[in-house]
Amino acid sequence: MKIILQRVSSASVTVSGSIVGQINRGYVVLLGIGLGDNKEKIAKAIDKIKKLRLFADAEGKTNLSISDIGGGLLVVSQFTLYADCRKGNRPSFTDAAPPALAEELYDYFVAEARPHFKEVACGVFGGDMQVALVNDGPFTVVLES
Repeated sequence: MKIILQRVSSASVTVSGSIVGQINRGYVVLLGIGLGDNKEKIAKAIDKIKKLRLFADAEGKTNLSISDIGGGLLVVSQFTLYADCRKGNRPSFTDAAPPALAEELYDYFVAEARPHFKEVACGVFGGDMQVALVNDGPFTVVLES
């Protein structure tokens, strides 16, 4: 699993001209599901995201978690995180999970995240999405399992 976690002050996903998900302060989670990923790895990733301290406290130090600030998640499927560009000019995606498994685990991620965060919004799996965000910091973290 590969996750790009971006701290944002706001973010939204639009499909066919309509906003399908949006949050205010929190994280955009670009979620790539790879071969060998499973529900156990997803549970660990959610726990890690919940506990990471990436928000500033009153002294400006990154001591607060998303739970501490009551932030939300905007989860976007992103198989292109598995792009292998080492050979040639066209990326290979052979390490990405097959679409059926990736969609099942993406849906599981979203469902498992809901009880742990104030708000969980998402994009459309496999959809042509436009993601808009205001990256706060900017502060971007890569998580891999």
